[in-house]
Amino acid sequence: MRDRLRELELLAPARDADIAIAAIDHGADAVYIGGPSFGAREKAGNSVADIERAVRHAHRFGARIFVTLNTILRDDELEDARRLVWQLHGAGVDALIVQDMGLLELDLPPMQLHASTQTDIRTPEKARFLQDVGFSQMVLARELTLPQIQAIRAQVDRAVIEFFVHGALCVAYSGLCNISHALTGRSANRGSCSQECRQAYTVTDAAGHIIAHDKHVLSLKDNDQSANLRALVDAGVRSFKIEGRYKDVGYVKNVTAHYRRLLDEILDGQKPRDGRGLRAASSGRTTLFFTPDPERNFNRGATDYFVTGRKEDIGAFDTPKYAGLPLGEVTATGPEHVDVQLADGVGALANGDGLTWWDLQGELNGVQANTARPLDGDAATARRWRVMPNEPVAELKDLRRGTTLYRNREMAWDRTLDSKTAERRIAVDLRLDETGDGLLLTLTDEDGHVGQAELATALQPARDAARAEATLREAIAKLGTTIFAAREVELATTEPWFVPVGALNQLRRDAVAALEAARAAAWQPLPRAVPVAPPVPYPEDTISYLANVYNHKARDFYARHGVQVIESAYESHEVLGEASLMVTKHCVRFSLSLCPKQAKGVTGVQGTIRAEPLVLKHGNDLLTLRFDCKPCEMHVVGRMQPHVLREATAQLQAAQAQAVPMQFYRSRPAPAARR
Repeated sequence: MRDRLRELELLAPARDADIAIAAIDHGADAVYIGGPSFGAREKAGNSVADIERAVRHAHRFGARIFVTLNTILRDDELEDARRLVWQLHGAGVDALIVQDMGLLELDLPPMQLHASTQTDIRTPEKARFLQDVGFSQMVLARELTLPQIQAIRAQVDRAVIEFFVHGALCVAYSGLCNISHALTGRSANRGSCSQECRQAYTVTDAAGHIIAHDKHVLSLKDNDQSANLRALVDAGVRSFKIEGRYKDVGYVKNVTAHYRRLLDEILDGQKPRDGRGLRAASSGRTTLFFTPDPERNFNRGATDYFVTGRKEDIGAFDTPKYAGLPLGEVTATGPEHVDVQLADGVGALANGDGLTWWDLQGELNGVQANTARPLDGDAATARRWRVMPNEPVAELKDLRRGTTLYRNREMAWDRTLDSKTAERRIAVDLRLDETGDGLLLTLTDEDGHVGQAELATALQPARDAARAEATLREAIAKLGTTIFAAREVELATTEPWFVPVGALNQLRRDAVAALEAARAAAWQPLPRAVPVAPPVPYPEDTISYLANVYNHKARDFYARHGVQVIESAYESHEVLGEASLMVTKHCVRFSLSLCPKQAKGVTGVQGTIRAEPLVLKHGNDLLTLRFDCKPCEMHVVGRMQPHVLREATAQLQAAQAQAVPMQFYRSRPAPAARR
């Protein structure tokens, strides 16, 4: 069994099986994908049959498929979840990504378990506990710094440390956000987040003074750890995770290819340590037919968040939308057209491109180019363009001469990503030998697997030895339609015999089939970790609703590990008053330059600024921001909306008439039904 702690794994997202296959082809060592139910992205589910198709493709390259079963479950859902896990095991899935500890109390197949980001792993004690109860891989909280990751690595000696390196950021510690459920009834812990953090809020202080008006103060820029990969490797990270199970195939191709390049640079440039260095977690090498550029995909700007320390500029406060890349400047407008001067280095405009600009109120606006034609020269050289937008120019707010333009959709780029953009091949060495009956072709791949095939034929001397040798080499190395690429070709024959090309082609095909069979026969599933016995104690003896215990099996799990007081999940509706609906490392006061720590050293200010609560307002929704300055955290406080409780009560009453009624864990007796 390979040592996974010496492997670097690029872990890509997939909305469906086709995207999963594209991710593998573009260099992913593993892909995470949702099953038909119980995934934290409810609109990104896939049938078991489709997942099996992705598994077959991944395993050819030694890559893995992980399935997300990472929502919290009611008691009446546990049996369906258990049956699904067995089906996924039968489909060859390599691991489950889970949040609900109740699953560990079920009769599961010997599948590897990975701890979801929803399990909120921020401390060495929590990480060590999860390793000791049977998790083989765990994704740490995005908010951690390099020293904090190192501290966890020091305590976790068997499990793989996984970390998000790219994509959208949840502003809350994952698993500690109940705003969506409180305000809309849609639970983020059950895969249905309404993204209240992307809304615009007005921020007021205790005196009612407006500090920020209609700003997206809970909306963050997107994660980008491109510059920190080497440091993360040194800190102990071994799985590098890309966010985006809702994203399209173009995003997955582009971002996967980008990080594949960066990780390959690290692997190619490493110095062996005690004779054994790090290696990629799967086989083969990806050749790209385009230049990856993550900035061309939807993003809200880039931040490395807290990895290298707290930054002031992590928010996407002006808009949660994608402004795009700089395009140029408006030089003139007419009733039906806009003239544009392209900036230096910007590629040609095209029909269908998306143009954006900021109006005088600081709002992002956008329009699509119905047609675009050059005003000087041809499309390849023109710097001035006339654009006919798909809306009347008079209705395009504040679009006038001198306006700076951006492009958030580039049709030429989309067409590039729609084409074949990569191929992945496994290196093989080929050797042709003579036998008593003819020829023997041996293929040895980069992992040491061997496939052989024989050709029974009477060997005939060639009239033209040089040409015969070239034919032999070309025929046996012709691997273009396979997953293999020739690295070395050795002719170990006494002379370059004449052999019909058709016979050589069949010999090569038989050897390739034998090599694929050998690789399949050598495949080993990831082992299930054995929990430490007797059961290790949980780091705390009391857990609140933020631990998300929603079924009795989860309650039994924590009790078995020494927890004395176990509150039920927020979704059980036992927390009805004001509560922390979100806990976050992001601090609005800090981002608005109102943090008391920022005032230290400023004459006449030190000691006069306090971290008093602020209020967020969006429509009729009011939320209070409270600041815990010792751990440097912010709590977003609010209460569950009455309509959420009414709808939940009606749903529960309707479910009681079903064959399997709705049932979930309560830490207190259920209220008596009204008559």
